[in-house]
Amino acid sequence: MRQPKVAQRYAKALFDLAVERGELEEVKRDLDNIKNLNNSELTTIWMSPVIQGDKKQKIFAALLDGKVSAITSAFFNLLFKKGREVALNEMNIAFNEMYRRQHNIRIVEITTASPVTQGVNDFIVGKLKERPAFKNATLQVTNKVDDALVGGFVLHVEDLLYDASIRHDLQVIKKQFIENMYVQKLR
Repeated sequence: MRQPKVAQRYAKALFDLAVERGELEEVKRDLDNIKNLNNSELTTIWMSPVIQGDKKQKIFAALLDGKVSAITSAFFNLLFKKGREVALNEMNIAFNEMYRRQHNIRIVEITTASPVTQGVNDFIVGKLKERPAFKNATLQVTNKVDDALVGGFVLHVEDLLYDASIRHDLQVIKKQFIENMYVQKLR
């Protein structure tokens, strides 16, 4: 069940508290480690509406006490007490977005038809860094391979999408043929 407003509020509260106490990096590391646990049984327990919050608190304490900061532990106890753990994934996403915004980190996704070298990645990052919006930003590059592109690349940075793929060019040419733009349409 999606709960974006709840997730946003809880993530903002955690983020603000971590910044206020100067423990933002520690809380971020805790959330990343908890997310990376990847234990399906643990996720099932946390998301189960049948298991009461106090039992979830005890399980959390048994597994992670001493391994996470006091803020993170108190935050999870609050989540379990209020029954908001179903929005945990969305809270993590919202928290990471706030963290990236504060540290001016931009996610760059490069999709190509075949794997690219680090040199190509560096070239694209260099071209992005020339733009004023990205000059002082830290760019985290992820690569995807989609052989349906045929050639070229698709660059996706937040709300910017640059499609320089052959698939896109072929779609444009197809549209031009269908519309027959070069012949006057008769009634």
